[in-house]
Amino acid sequence: MIPVTKPFLPPKEEYLEYISTVWDTQWLTNMGPLSVQLEDKLSNFLKLENLLYVTNGTIALQMAIKALNLGGEIITTPFSFIATTSSIVWEGCTPVFVDIDENSLNIDPKKIEEAITEKTTAILATHVYGNPCDVVAIEEIAKKHKLKVIYDGAHAFGVEINDRSIFEYGDISICSLHATKLYHSTEGGLIITKDQKLYSKLKSMRNFGFAGPESFSELGINGKNSEFHAAMGLANLPYIEGIIQKRGELSARYDANLAEFKSRKPQWYHQTLQNYAYYPIVLESEALLLKCSDFLKKREIFVRRYFYPSLATSLPYLPNKSLNITDDVSKRVLCLPLYVDLTIAEIDMICSLMLKCTD
Repeated sequence: MIPVTKPFLPPKEEYLEYISTVWDTQWLTNMGPLSVQLEDKLSNFLKLENLLYVTNGTIALQMAIKALNLGGEIITTPFSFIATTSSIVWEGCTPVFVDIDENSLNIDPKKIEEAITEKTTAILATHVYGNPCDVVAIEEIAKKHKLKVIYDGAHAFGVEINDRSIFEYGDISICSLHATKLYHSTEGGLIITKDQKLYSKLKSMRNFGFAGPESFSELGINGKNSEFHAAMGLANLPYIEGIIQKRGELSARYDANLAEFKSRKPQWYHQTLQNYAYYPIVLESEALLLKCSDFLKKREIFVRRYFYPSLATSLPYLPNKSLNITDDVSKRVLCLPLYVDLTIAEIDMICSLMLKCTD
């Protein structure tokens, strides 16, 4: 059986070495020494200041919206994981979907400006599959209209533009460290901001809004993570560069094997250091996608329609909105298996089977 993804696990003894310190300190959660250590190491690795380690990426999004005091309408993408949209609704705001760019599959900046009204307070854009949005164009639009910008970088760990972390862009960026991500802490998330005051606010919000043992500075939530999760993050971090390199090699093999396949890959943002978080392709037709998916599934090879269906047409708590490019692409996009333990021979087999679907 070949799954679409498989979590990387460090050597058990290295994880247990970190875990053993929990028995020494008896500090299980509430930003213990391992969580603080992980925060510091991630800040150094990503070359970032003002980074917070939190419970998960969804909490990170909700905290970002709350910390920026957003209301009204937030312009966002319908081509993303559900948490991007549900976090907007959860925080009492209204998501306004605009279509994506057919090449990058990210939100189309030209359509962002068309959707701005007097109720618009922010833009929440996703770096889809780790592919950076047009951050320059979005920043110009946000400044012109005095809007806040949040980036959902759930897939974008380690991605850089011109040697600069993708998480430096926007008012707030978030990342997911869920087990399915290329770097994970089992469950976890990150919040990053350049604004020192905003960082202090988020830090207080993460711990119920405490300003001290007996005082509060603002409305907060329990956004902390446990020492057991931090231990996994610490044990995994030394391997991340090798993980990205291996995934890049596997992706190159897919590229070579599928050069003549009836599909295309998303166009990546220029001057970007990729992390190979996923291997997405947009097939010629939905019929071909369904044929390939079924053909592979019968041989216990599992692919994922990620993201399908469009969030603009599938949520029971929002009115449906048809968007031409998103509606079309979401029906034809497929993520192929990609993880460190995947072998070249398995990729060759997957590609050979897919090519047979075009005969």
